[in-house]
Amino acid sequence: MKRSIAGRRSSAEVEGRIGYLFQDRSLLERALTRLAYTLEAGLPADAHMDALATLGDAVINVVVVEAVVAGGAHDKGAITNRKVNLVNMTRLRGLAENLALEEYVRWGKGEAAQGVWTSGRVLAECMEALIGAVYLDGGMDAAAGVLRRLRLIGTG
Repeated sequence: MKRSIAGRRSSAEVEGRIGYLFQDRSLLERALTRLAYTLEAGLPADAHMDALATLGDAVINVVVVEAVVAGGAHDKGAITNRKVNLVNMTRLRGLAENLALEEYVRWGKGEAAQGVWTSGRVLAECMEALIGAVYLDGGMDAAAGVLRRLRLIGTG
């Protein structure tokens, strides 16, 4: 579904979808803002998701490895294989699609016109940015809770 920037849905709905309420709502807005949008809108250099996506990638990896080890894996190779199966672009993109995350992101005009979220890694990066924002706002337990609710990792 293509949406214009003006048609963007309220970011507050994302909180309900992930089961997490942000203390610092600016982190959520940043996680939902693409670099192209910040450049077009004249926003500050740190107002876009890129750093949060990098952080979120690392947080997701830690949470998943912790869950795999807690699940009984002790061999390095087995842990790595399980992590690779759980954390990849396709899985993260699927989580983002299930949340309809593309409807909440502030896209640059060209991105919106092209529907960039329909191919490649873009939605996976948006998901990583969202998890990075949750981590900064609420810590590792909050990020792990969101990943459990989204069923990336088990609930046990």
